[in-house]
Amino acid sequence: MDKAGRDVWVFGDYRNYFQNRVTLQLLARGRELAAALGGELCVLVLGHELGQWVEEYVAHGADRVLALDHPCLRAYQSETYTRLLVDLALARQPRVILVGATSFGRELAARAAKRLHTGLTADCVELAVNDQGLLVQTAPGFGGNLLAEIVIPRHFPQMATVRPGTFQELPHDYERQAPVEWLPLPAGLKPERVRLLKSERLPPREQALENAPVVVCGGRGMASKKKFRNLQELARLLGGQVAATRPAVYARWSEEGTLVGQAGRQIKPQVLFSFGVSGAIQHTAGISGAPFIVAVNKNPGAVMMQMADVGLVADANQTCLALIRELKKRLRS
Repeated sequence: MDKAGRDVWVFGDYRNYFQNRVTLQLLARGRELAAALGGELCVLVLGHELGQWVEEYVAHGADRVLALDHPCLRAYQSETYTRLLVDLALARQPRVILVGATSFGRELAARAAKRLHTGLTADCVELAVNDQGLLVQTAPGFGGNLLAEIVIPRHFPQMATVRPGTFQELPHDYERQAPVEWLPLPAGLKPERVRLLKSERLPPREQALENAPVVVCGGRGMASKKKFRNLQELARLLGGQVAATRPAVYARWSEEGTLVGQAGRQIKPQVLFSFGVSGAIQHTAGISGAPFIVAVNKNPGAVMMQMADVGLVADANQTCLALIRELKKRLRS
């Protein structure tokens, strides 16, 4: 693409809408990017029976919706979805395309970027527009030890995948309106080499860490895997989820999926309990959106204690056990 317009596109992934809000989060940041570029914020959505999702995307900030609604698009097909995205991008020349960094989004974005002969920055944690009108894509590098700012100056569209939970979605605006283009399915689509024969919905999983209202996070100060398990009991009693810092994950006290920070999840719980966490930048980058933090640490000078709304200088495990006893006592009464 030698010439690029000014529009910002967000790929609309509605398959797990009520648990995975990444598309809505991208719309919030996409509006800021489109305003800086002087263009429109567009959502591209592919599938079948899309009316409900189109209305949701308009209510959450889209200036325009491009929709392809057809029974053959009901299930995700990598080759077909890639071709449709690429053909539309070539025809309409968006400047930026954003996709959620889910397993689905990572595959689609990588395939599309290859065919569009452009770059793709994966797992971004920040996006901005510089003075030259180029997308500045911030992503962790070297195992999360640093943040790299990446700019692609000569290839368009500029593409990025963004981790769920990175940005805060806009409030639902019931009065908002925007044009919707219902596009026809192009002729000559080739049959998929891989066909979906059958699908089965899995039982509901536990609440996603990014959406949990309460998160109990443990770090090196928990001292052992046995003590770290106490955090899981506390999280259960509080109706929340467990998170971990990189040292705790590397020590195999917790699963890799619980890692919070530059190299892990980005979370914004209503209340974050932090036990034995020093507050390295690699970790705090993933919790900056938490409105209320309770930290427990033996070191009053720890960064996490300075960030906290409530800081308790104490042993992390002993405090955790005391909270568990008090919560169980209240539940029995």
